[in-house]
Amino acid sequence: MEPVKYSTMIFGCGNVVMGDDGYGPAVVDMLNSQHTLPKDVQAVDAGTCVREYLFDYLLTDEGRPETIIILDAVDFPDRKPGEVFEIDPSSIPPKKIHDFSLHQFPTVNLLLELEQHTGVRVIILAAQVEYIPAEITPGLTDAMSAAVSVACAKVVQILSEKAK
Repeated sequence: MEPVKYSTMIFGCGNVVMGDDGYGPAVVDMLNSQHTLPKDVQAVDAGTCVREYLFDYLLTDEGRPETIIILDAVDFPDRKPGEVFEIDPSSIPPKKIHDFSLHQFPTVNLLLELEQHTGVRVIILAAQVEYIPAEITPGLTDAMSAAVSVACAKVVQILSEKAK
């Protein structure tokens, strides 16, 4: 039996024991438990280790998806808590790359390289944090919990547009 080649990989990035930082894994959990994803789409809780997946896709043609969707919590001063929005990796200002997210640097550079050198389409679906605790505190705020459903709907919309 030949392994499945996924056309789209969805990675939920974040630490589930650090408040709103658990947004990405929560979206992946909801996608896998409450939605039927197409057979050629896989949603993975990457935790804080998405770089390893991205390195593999950059270094080898085998198994490389056409599209990668990254789900991650961010802290941008001009956004409202729980707001879900798309970020183009090339539009992240250089000063923000370092504080975009603990799991995104140097991942932002990897995403740019994937787009530029392999043709993989990269979508970052971010959500604005309300609260990241200083110590272990599992659970999302109400604003971020609402963002999880919004993000799932956006992912489903992206997948349906891609299927056309």
